[in-house]
Amino acid sequence: MKLFSLVALMLLTGFSLFAQPYKQPPHLGKKGNTIQLVVKDKPFLVLGGELHNSTVSGAAYMRPVWAQMKKKHLNTVLVPVYWELIEPQEGKFDFALVDSMIYGARKQNLHLGILWFGAFKTTYSTYVPSWVKTNTEKYPRAKNKKGESLPLLSVFSPATLQADAKAFKALMQHIRQIDEKHQTVIMAQVENEVGLFYDPRDYSDQATKAYQQGVPDDLMRYLGTNKGKLQPELDSVWKVNGYKTAGSWEAVFGKSLLDEKNPKVLSYLPEELFSVYHYTKFVGQLAAAGKEAYPIPMFVNAWPKATGFTGIPGKYPSGGPVPHTLDIWRANAPAIDFITPNVYGPKQGVYNLVEQYHRPGNPVFIPEIRQGLEPANLAFWIYGQHDAIGVAPFGIDATPADEDPFTKTFAVLSQVQDLVLQHQGKGTMAGIFVDTTAKSQAVTLPGYTVKADMVIPRAMPGMALAAKGAALAGGIVFAVGPDEFIAVGRDYELTFTPVNADAQKPYMDVDFMEEGSFVNGKWVVARRLNGDEGTGGGGIGVLVSKNTKVGALRFQKKPNGDYSIVRIKFYRY
Repeated sequence: MKLFSLVALMLLTGFSLFAQPYKQPPHLGKKGNTIQLVVKDKPFLVLGGELHNSTVSGAAYMRPVWAQMKKKHLNTVLVPVYWELIEPQEGKFDFALVDSMIYGARKQNLHLGILWFGAFKTTYSTYVPSWVKTNTEKYPRAKNKKGESLPLLSVFSPATLQADAKAFKALMQHIRQIDEKHQTVIMAQVENEVGLFYDPRDYSDQATKAYQQGVPDDLMRYLGTNKGKLQPELDSVWKVNGYKTAGSWEAVFGKSLLDEKNPKVLSYLPEELFSVYHYTKFVGQLAAAGKEAYPIPMFVNAWPKATGFTGIPGKYPSGGPVPHTLDIWRANAPAIDFITPNVYGPKQGVYNLVEQYHRPGNPVFIPEIRQGLEPANLAFWIYGQHDAIGVAPFGIDATPADEDPFTKTFAVLSQVQDLVLQHQGKGTMAGIFVDTTAKSQAVTLPGYTVKADMVIPRAMPGMALAAKGAALAGGIVFAVGPDEFIAVGRDYELTFTPVNADAQKPYMDVDFMEEGSFVNGKWVVARRLNGDEGTGGGGIGVLVSKNTKVGALRFQKKPNGDYSIVRIKFYRY
């Protein structure tokens, strides 16, 4: 009877007597020119969503949300863990809420990314326990220029770091104990959008004393060792100031100045780099403590710098991992595996941030992107053009599955996720995004220049258009063999132009074109599209003159608005 009860308890809590151990915990692995996330000893593509901040603060509130996440075709949910709720009394931990999240996700075959809301959440110290909040003598606050205390803890307090690190380490130990054999939890974000609002640096007595001591020796050694190899933003300001090997922050990095009109000027740079140095030390030691307990991938996220009202440190979090500070973050916090931007702007902002964070050794992961049709289509571009580990819209729990544009995006990506992983780092995959302001995009794939164009609705002479054209479109194109491609998308068409013309065989046409799906990783054909439906868009195709020196593919609309997957092979003659 006791054995039966034990087995029943194990099944209820999600523990399996037959859980298979894996060779390694979740980790990052190099593949060609890119970096992949490895889960259960296999490359893994995150199709993610981040919950609202308070959703998982109650187990009962969260229970119906897990099934909703599965309906959206996610495979990973990013969830907060709150310091104040797991350590309500100093030294006494309660992981019941963490357990409910892990077992709830596991029941739906979902993975989790843990967001540690410890000392900092969007810079502020709102999720710290009461015993930390109320003891400002032991756990001091940062201060502004006027000497006023700010609603955030100071990174110059060893006691704050020690308490935060102890709690984070205890959390990671617990996750390892209950989840290592299952790998439900696959990554952890260390704090959230760290940095300082109000001023470019902390003006507490401890901070001011540290600032007056000048640039620390370890940072100067790092700069000297990597002189000429540093990111341009950092190297250029150091060079202008004579590549000094010691001195005050102003002597090494230039005079502090404010220029609100020119976004290229790095306002308050000495103070900002000082803040960066000390935040990286704090977060880096915190991550190291967590990794000592359970070495899964750990990352930090940035409230990014932007032009206009957020272009000055203090108006965006000063000290956070914005692009011009990434070298210092990577040098001072080696336990952090990758650095990510939160992306809430329109497409140009997405382009700029993804390209700035996609650097050697730093894979692309977007833990927060806004909701809507445009970002749901830009996700294809992020995965296909930048070999992204994953994309996760914020507030994924706010919208029913049938109303969320990401549901259809993730539905088709879940079919081709293995294909995406196979083609990462090879130059055989391209992400597509076109809209009414940039109607064409050209990419290069083996042997071909591939041009994507927004579909222009056509009608037979004398007939009205059945529907308006789409405002935007996204997708991915894979080169899967000589003259052979798989394309994912809707509302755009593709033209394939050979890079090297063959004088003996100057013409090309479709050998076969199939629409289908991937079922358990195998290609299943739904229908042939060798006629004008695949290249001309219906009967009107026969009336359109055809360029016989290029190949063409046009997605057919599906009644439910789903994305299509088309396999096409060309031949020459």
